[in-house]
Amino acid sequence: MEQKRFRNVVYPPSEDSFLIESCIDCHVGERVLDMGTGSGILAKKAASLGGKVTAVDINPEAVAAAKAIGIEAIQSDLFENVSGMFNLIIFNPPYLPENPSDMESMQWASGATNATIRRFLSGAKEHLLPKGRILILVSSLTDFEKLPELKAYGKKKVAGEKLFFEKLDVWELKVI
Repeated sequence: MEQKRFRNVVYPPSEDSFLIESCIDCHVGERVLDMGTGSGILAKKAASLGGKVTAVDINPEAVAAAKAIGIEAIQSDLFENVSGMFNLIIFNPPYLPENPSDMESMQWASGATNATIRRFLSGAKEHLLPKGRILILVSSLTDFEKLPELKAYGKKKVAGEKLFFEKLDVWELKVI
């Protein structure tokens, strides 16, 4: 019930959220970071599997929404205020190649250069425990596999789904 009050300012769960949610498979006690938590649906799933979850979002309303469902959450622009190491980092990033103009569009638009995804990839490896991994959702509208920051990671596609005008894929990344 509390979750509904945030619905208009926090990215609501949608097809992309449900696709990456289906890939979460953490274990009891593992440290999990849900980057860009939005509604908190991914953090809640990881917590239900026994993960010790920290949720992060740049949007203070999303942080409040995650806290309202019992998830530890901090406001941060990606890793800016994040400390510690994690077994699993989950990220459903803004991935459409449009330039964000306000807080609402920052939830789904990353610009033509995929700036948000690139910044994430640059910082994530510093927060992964040995053998840690990342689950990231990307759109066929991005040139994800061509990003130079991806060279630091081994990658494999773990799920995919065709939707409307794009294909969404979930990739598992590990530092190499």
